Amino acid sequence: MLWVKAFHIVFIAAWFAGLFYLPRIYVNLAMVDPGSIAERERLLLMARKLLRFTTLLALPAIGLGLWLWLGYGIGRGPGNGWLHAKLALVLLIVGYHHACAVLLRKLAAGSSRRSHVWFRWFNELPVLLLVAVVVLVVVKPF
Repeated sequence: MLWVKAFHIVFIAAWFAGLFYLPRIYVNLAMVDPGSIAERERLLLMARKLLRFTTLLALPAIGLGLWLWLGYGIGRGPGNGWLHAKLALVLLIVGYHHACAVLLRKLAAGSSRRSHVWFRWFNELPVLLLVAVVVLVVVKPF
């Protein structure tokens, strides 16, 4: 079980590294001058590659988490409300990841009307989600 936990943590860390940086690329895309086609295409290429890589990291992270939960029974029994809260946050994280993909499609199509300030705020969400999940897993407040 410790090997599964260790790799779960590694893939979570790698997944979040992508979720931290991808919206930062969106900030830069929102700030590109309309005439800067080469810069825009370079940033879009970087974002597409990072989204693909981040998605590939999310799959084992989620799979290993499911293995820990279902295979080893982590979080079963009384006093494990923290796990239900954590699973709800994991669903929000997956939703955030999906929102990143939708935003990239809109940025690539030129249909995004979001400002760089909005993307800066959007970029803070995964930090808050990660802090909440870590607190729930370590402190187990309920």
